[in-house]
Amino acid sequence: MFALIAGISLSCNTSVTLQENLEAIISEYPDATVAVSVRDQSSNTSLDILPDRSFHAASTMKVPVQIEVWRRIQSGSISLDSTLEVKNSFRSIVDGSIYQIEDDSDDAIYQRLGQQMTITELVYQMITVSSNLATNLLIDFLGAESIQATVDSLGASGMRVLRGVEDIKAFNQGLSNSTTASALATLMEAISHGEAIGSLADQTMVDVLKDQQFNEMIPAGLPSDVIVAHKTGQITQIHHDAAIIYPPNSPPYVLVVLIEGLDDDTQSAILGAKITHAVHSALRGRS
Repeated sequence: MFALIAGISLSCNTSVTLQENLEAIISEYPDATVAVSVRDQSSNTSLDILPDRSFHAASTMKVPVQIEVWRRIQSGSISLDSTLEVKNSFRSIVDGSIYQIEDDSDDAIYQRLGQQMTITELVYQMITVSSNLATNLLIDFLGAESIQATVDSLGASGMRVLRGVEDIKAFNQGLSNSTTASALATLMEAISHGEAIGSLADQTMVDVLKDQQFNEMIPAGLPSDVIVAHKTGQITQIHHDAAIIYPPNSPPYVLVVLIEGLDDDTQSAILGAKITHAVHSALRGRS
């Protein structure tokens, strides 16, 4: 059975098209601006709602950081055992002034300040628990320009990676990482098909994305036996999820949901789960 989200049973009206059904669901939340991208190669489905509308990327920008790490590993410029010192000191892209990470979902990494962590350990923390400190260490090492060049090479230029997280001076000047639903769908689809870096590297990225610890949106709208490799992003009035969805008896597909404008994170999670349920019901039924 599909999960009950906050006591609400999710349903899909099969008498209307999926696009109409999604638009009806979104209309129930008038304060929300919502973009959706669906990519299902097996059914030749490509569905978009506001695909090119730019949103603050929040932590979804950690997906291209992961891709760039594996591009460097594949090229031989770094190895699986390469390490970085764990420090909490970063420079603003505005004026070079020092700032620190103050708000993070990863407490454990701060126990390792002054120590070395492997780059692959940092990637795992960045994706699975959305560690901001791990993210900034990686962006400092890789360079935002290199990450962006890799994004552009994959045809996902709607994703803009300018800086690390919590650079308040940059934020106040409107210099923030941003994304579109179609850009995130392009990146997730490339990973799904083994076309971001290569089959082995991309499968490693999928395995890390499957360990995502924040599962209140896309996974909450799916049957319990469906596996989800995904990355969330969440700040004030921003709640996103970008996923490769693996039903047990059929090919995977990509779903991206970007939501802006809702103050209540529970409501945005429910909205994302409703969208997910409608998409999955239309593409896969119960599978």
